[in-house]
Amino acid sequence: MNDNVKKYLPRVIEPLFKKKLANFGAVWITGCKWCGKSTTAKMLGKSVVEVQDTEDNQGIRQIAANQPSVILAGEKPRVIDEWQDAPELWDAVRHDVDDTGLTGQYILTGSSTPAVRRDGKKPMHSGAGRIAKITMRPMSLYESGESSGEVSLTALLNGNTDVAGSANLGIQEIVELCTRGGWPASVIRMSSDGDLAREYLNAIVEREGSLQELEYYSPGRMRALLRGLARSVAAPAKISTLINDVAANTGSAISDATAANYLSILEQIYIVDDVEAWCPKIRSKTEIRTGKKRNLVDPSLAVAALYATKNDLMMDFNSLGLVFESLALRDLKVYMESLGGELFYYRDQNGVECDAVAHLNGHWVGIEIKLGADDDTVDGAAVSLSRFKNVVDTEEMREPECLMVLSGLAKYAYKRQDGVLVVPIGCLKN
Repeated sequence: MNDNVKKYLPRVIEPLFKKKLANFGAVWITGCKWCGKSTTAKMLGKSVVEVQDTEDNQGIRQIAANQPSVILAGEKPRVIDEWQDAPELWDAVRHDVDDTGLTGQYILTGSSTPAVRRDGKKPMHSGAGRIAKITMRPMSLYESGESSGEVSLTALLNGNTDVAGSANLGIQEIVELCTRGGWPASVIRMSSDGDLAREYLNAIVEREGSLQELEYYSPGRMRALLRGLARSVAAPAKISTLINDVAANTGSAISDATAANYLSILEQIYIVDDVEAWCPKIRSKTEIRTGKKRNLVDPSLAVAALYATKNDLMMDFNSLGLVFESLALRDLKVYMESLGGELFYYRDQNGVECDAVAHLNGHWVGIEIKLGADDDTVDGAAVSLSRFKNVVDTEEMREPECLMVLSGLAKYAYKRQDGVLVVPIGCLKN
């Protein structure tokens, strides 16, 4: 199997992947297209069947519908690539896992969530207890080699806050990383022109089947919605804000229902990757904002949706700051997924906020994300983190393991006198 893969860059999800295979009959790897799901699955599997994009995909789908055992036959773990194109395979895998009682039998990959089987029925069983789910995203900077990994998020969550490390990312490098994104193909080819992200968005707008099936689907409105999402990355924008943005850019209104349908499909194909709000125990009765913080699965998609060039970002520090925060959220999500943890954000009606909260088994780290690293920027972020910590009821919850300013342009990782950590994103790993 490994001989078929010309070049492979290890992914931080692999240890969790192997652990799930050891404990469950099957593992389902979800995520957007081109993020490396199939490549990683084939590295860990021993045989493979490709349901999509094969010379005889119609034949395979017919076999899946009528005699799925033929598809399941093969050395284990058996990789079933893009299984959602033959949804009957889900129940077949679940039945086989039940019958054999064996772990590590199947690896399912899919870049969209199937709504129904071909007979019009939904999969009969959720797969709970039999099929574990893992989400992959485009590469983090540690996976693509732009982070030294000298500061470990695992160590921070375990209370080890003695940090040290250095990074050498400047504005130009940050711009190139945001434009290139974490797509393995772009990383391996060392291409930072953003062409892959632009083609991805074109494919979604023009050829995504679930969109084309919608009544009155408008590619222009979808492009405008993607542009609105790009303008709103790293912000808790309401759907009404996105609708107004579409109207302003297309000259025509879009209904709440249509916008919701479009967003739902973008979530189903793992392009939208919002951050959920954290609702901890707090000291006061202040209302916590519970809306999602908008984000796309990779910052390059935001750059592409805005039709921005590297020069545009170099000349617009504010926009670059938002796109950088999108990159940082991607990396934090990649790292937390590999640890089996979660990533949240916090914001309340009094304006107290925290850009990201890394949470694992009750342990948590509060994180402010800043492109810059000058004294005023870092001081302001540290004050914001202190305000946030003070509203959390630490008599009901654990104290944070640490508070951290995650910076794009910081050169060194260090602990301030107030205990707040400053960590360059070019030093961080899972």
